[in-house]
Amino acid sequence: MSGNIRRIRWAILPALTIAALLLYFSLPPLPDSFPKSPPEKHSETWSSPSSHRPTTHPITSLIHDAEDAFSHLLSKETHDLASAAEAYRKARGRHPPPGFDSWYDLAKSHDVIMVEEFWDQIYDDLRPFWALPANQIRADARANNMVVNIKGGESEANTGWFWHTIWAKMIGTVSKYLPDMVVPCNAMDEPRLLVPWETINDYMQKEQQSRRLTATADATDVYHNWHKDDEDESVEATNADWKESSSMSLVPEACHPDSNARTSVGVSDGFENGTVPEHMRDGFVANYTLSTSLCHQPDLAMYHGAINQPLTASWSQKLIPLFGGSKMGVNNEILLPAPMPWSEDERFNADEGTGISWDTKEKQAVWRGTATGGRHHPTNWHQFHRHRFVYLTNGTKLRITAGDPHDKILTSNFMHAATSPLARATQDHLAEYVSYTNDVGFTDLFCDELSENGSCWYLDNDYAVVPGIPMSQQFNYAYLPDIDGNSFSGRYRAFLLSTSLPIKATIYREWHDSRLMAWKHFVPMDNRFTDYYGILEYFRGFEGLGDSEAVPGHDEAAKKIASDGKDWAEKVLRKEDMQIYVFRLLLEYARVCDDNRNNLGFVRDLKRD
Repeated sequence: MSGNIRRIRWAILPALTIAALLLYFSLPPLPDSFPKSPPEKHSETWSSPSSHRPTTHPITSLIHDAEDAFSHLLSKETHDLASAAEAYRKARGRHPPPGFDSWYDLAKSHDVIMVEEFWDQIYDDLRPFWALPANQIRADARANNMVVNIKGGESEANTGWFWHTIWAKMIGTVSKYLPDMVVPCNAMDEPRLLVPWETINDYMQKEQQSRRLTATADATDVYHNWHKDDEDESVEATNADWKESSSMSLVPEACHPDSNARTSVGVSDGFENGTVPEHMRDGFVANYTLSTSLCHQPDLAMYHGAINQPLTASWSQKLIPLFGGSKMGVNNEILLPAPMPWSEDERFNADEGTGISWDTKEKQAVWRGTATGGRHHPTNWHQFHRHRFVYLTNGTKLRITAGDPHDKILTSNFMHAATSPLARATQDHLAEYVSYTNDVGFTDLFCDELSENGSCWYLDNDYAVVPGIPMSQQFNYAYLPDIDGNSFSGRYRAFLLSTSLPIKATIYREWHDSRLMAWKHFVPMDNRFTDYYGILEYFRGFEGLGDSEAVPGHDEAAKKIASDGKDWAEKVLRKEDMQIYVFRLLLEYARVCDDNRNNLGFVRDLKRD
């Protein structure tokens, strides 16, 4: 999410040369008379300049695979309490937590779809804590300076920070069902926990070994409340030993010993030697989860500002309870639904315009945002994800500098990877194509080093500030790229709820990931953006210029994903779904924090009358 970056005014800096300005601004503008509607016909054959390509476009195959995977997922839906409890025991190796029946009743009253996999993130987050003493977890929770206290069925934030108070209100909708507890919250945009892989692996093995279905007669449904007076005073809070450093310096230790992050010597250009990332298939994302992984692709430090130089850096390698709205795959926070979608902030929520008919939309991609994503400066801005995305959607830049050895974004390696999936006609007219299919720009450069005249001396030659577009008006466009900011994007849910097509690139994970299917509900995009041109070409097509042939698009496929995503989001991303997720999460958290946790369980469905 975008944050406010402190502006630092520098002393007088060298002005840009007149010659450089003339070079950039004296070139003739790109044509502005291209048709705004794509070709209507589409084809299931892929006319690629590379003879070895399959005849079926890879995106067509990916969409088909997603349909099958989603149908299989929905086949696991349960429809009564006994079946839900049975699915829980099969997946988790334990009885459900006490209060599971109240959770189920509230969920069914809100028509929540019951698929056990939808709550996988809760268990990914909490499993390591089963290896820690319950009283240690409680001590660490109390030691945090920002907490939500649940006591006597009420929830209260101990600070006035807006994220914190929103979380307290969210928790307050289910607090009457919960035992007393302390919920420690992350006060920063960025995640903060990076526990070494060996430590987490040891904890996970201990959790696995502790699983058992307690005999019905021995199970209890009484939680032990968090009475501080009853605590063992000899149990001290863990020294988190916060480190002020770039996250990438600690990421390798959080990865598997055989991962790329651990075995690579230094960080190199991910496009070197034609290397194809394992999560890609013929140029497009085939494994969305893997596409977000830093362990799998440490070179993302060269393409994402939050890894290169985060806005704030404070990391711990100790496992302590800390709840947050997002995290990278290597992090160890416990995920809550992010506060922005729960709030009524119009920057992240927009009812007006979300239902605009697909056929009336401008068949263009639109993106507006600020130049955030970390702390950029003159020597690293070209490694920031937002800067790179805005740059590569600039048709004039493509025409002038693509492949130039001095261009640090549109390098020859990038251009080869980005254009290989394209038809020859699109390749030959890429600058023009990108210009009329994209309305992309920064609304604020958030410069860290201002010139005397208030300009951003190291960005002004490459970026111009453009007017913002209210979210409701962005839904007049067919395609909505969604790019990370300082952390995750707060717009994603609103994009999914619209009739436009979200194109999602991220390194972050959120509470809802296991209930959304890439290529079924949204289009995934690689964090290097090499697939962006190909995504637009596949869905939108290319009308052709001069003697070049038109490239048929797949407008109906884009319309269907947008529609399916909206319909599904209206069923599984409602405030009620966030509420039910939080309810179950905190039941599980309360259990793992209880000294009698191994005997705590819901077994009423197993008892005979």
